[in-house]
Amino acid sequence: MAPPLSFSILVRDPGSAARVGRIETRHGAIDTPAFMPVGTQGTIKGLLPSLVAATGAQIVLGNTYHLMLRPGSALVASLGGLHGFMNWPGPILTDSGGYQAYSMSDLTTLSDEGVSFRSIVDGSMVHLSPERAIEVQNQLGADIIMALDDCPPSVDPATMSQTRLRTRAARSRSALGYDHARRLDEAGERTIRWLERCKAAHARADVQSLFGIVQGGTDLDRRSRSAAQVCGVELPGYAIGGVAVGEGFSEILNVVRHTAPLLPPEKPRYLMGVGYERDLVAAVRAGVDMFDCVLPTRNGRNAYAFTPRGAVRLRNATYAEDAGPLDPECDCMACRPDLNGWRTEAGHHFSRAYLRHLFMAREMLGPILVSLHNLRHFQRLMLDIRRAIRDNDWLAFGRRWPVAKEGLVGVGEGDLGGAGGSV
Repeated sequence: MAPPLSFSILVRDPGSAARVGRIETRHGAIDTPAFMPVGTQGTIKGLLPSLVAATGAQIVLGNTYHLMLRPGSALVASLGGLHGFMNWPGPILTDSGGYQAYSMSDLTTLSDEGVSFRSIVDGSMVHLSPERAIEVQNQLGADIIMALDDCPPSVDPATMSQTRLRTRAARSRSALGYDHARRLDEAGERTIRWLERCKAAHARADVQSLFGIVQGGTDLDRRSRSAAQVCGVELPGYAIGGVAVGEGFSEILNVVRHTAPLLPPEKPRYLMGVGYERDLVAAVRAGVDMFDCVLPTRNGRNAYAFTPRGAVRLRNATYAEDAGPLDPECDCMACRPDLNGWRTEAGHHFSRAYLRHLFMAREMLGPILVSLHNLRHFQRLMLDIRRAIRDNDWLAFGRRWPVAKEGLVGVGEGDLGGAGGSV
């Protein structure tokens, strides 16, 4: 029987580590570099699966932590697995819950045995061990499943800008004498031990592909050590975790450019939870193949539209009488409904003024349309990235996507024009 995942590299960029490839799974193919929409609870919020597919998305994500709590992985398994349950026929990836243990760490207790936490659904105590994380993902039935990892803060939490993280760090330092270097070492060692337990517990390796996750914060020596340990376990693919959790763009870039080449070149490389356009472009040029992020839909629900030249913040009064589309070059349902089977006499797009009105009136159509636009924006970005690699023409790409200029390190910056901002 053929393996549940195969990866082929079709084109290599001569000027960087970027590559165009294809991942084959039992539920279909994924063209890489690929951006994966996040459907934490088994749904891309507010959007029908057919609409998500129409944006160009070939694979979506679900989350072990949340689906384990509600409705429960056994129920999902009894109703056809996650593919049948959410009516998504294509590939699915499930995250293990390791990131939630980090992001909700004020509700969790971490030990070598796993993560214990109080359920956000009913307040009951729940334990997530490596074995349980794999059992849940085996029941959910995703094509790609992730090992449970210990995701530490990438930088000392006391230096982070997020108020919640900084406050939590102050409590931890006071109670436990927090030592960031020691925390990174602990997480790295725990991550490899948990990976070995995850692989041993994986009961459906014939139909599901397990990926390991490299940790290490922004410390490059620790990243090297974690990569050597994790990649020493034979797996179908590998991920870079613990990125974009408090550090800035330059630190993200340093970590990714250092870590990506340490992962096996013949396997898919997945950068978890990233990010903005410049982050994606820089990571692609470092050799990364797969990405996910909540930004398109989370920001879409909050009246924030992405465009190649910068953000459109629709609540701004400047758009109150703006008759133009979000992006005149976009072919999404919001910008060009006529290309999506909807024709009217009024015109070929939903205006910025109308979209702003929907948000100000708290009408659900606003978040739906802007979320669709944002998902299509990131799929268009991936299409143009793949084209730039095939044509060896990053200069043309940079002129089309000024918002991503910072990610084009070493590409004739003087020829790219100004960086993107708000429009």
